[in-house]
Amino acid sequence: AKGSIYLTLTGTSAEAGDDGQVGRGNRVNGLITPFRPMSLEATAGKNPISHVGKLYNITARRIAEQVLEEIEEVEEAYCYILSQIGRPITQPQVVNLKLRARRLTRGLRGRASQLAMAKLDELPSLWRRLIAGEISVY
Repeated sequence: AKGSIYLTLTGTSAEAGDDGQVGRGNRVNGLITPFRPMSLEATAGKNPISHVGKLYNITARRIAEQVLEEIEEVEEAYCYILSQIGRPITQPQVVNLKLRARRLTRGLRGRASQLAMAKLDELPSLWRRLIAGEISVY
């Protein structure tokens, strides 16, 4: 936000739950995908309550998978979620769905948006499912 200042005691993001050490090859989908969209974020070992990279990567993957499962016309789905420093994790700045469909049908965009919104609504409780092992990081 305009005029906001972000101060830390140590000068690192570790104070705000944005910590964790893990190799960069350990991506949320377990793959290194040249010529396809991917995040360099490694999610293992990151805080499952507040680490936006972990939560958004997992949620984006879940959105894309559900769109593919539930909308027959869709052949490929990519989901990008963008955070903004200072905003609640439940309010991403941008959610972008990129779909490749066999054919365009009426309501395709609306159905995909509804599925994405439903997954975003699960963000506040996603950490419980991660800790319980119901959702895998890879």
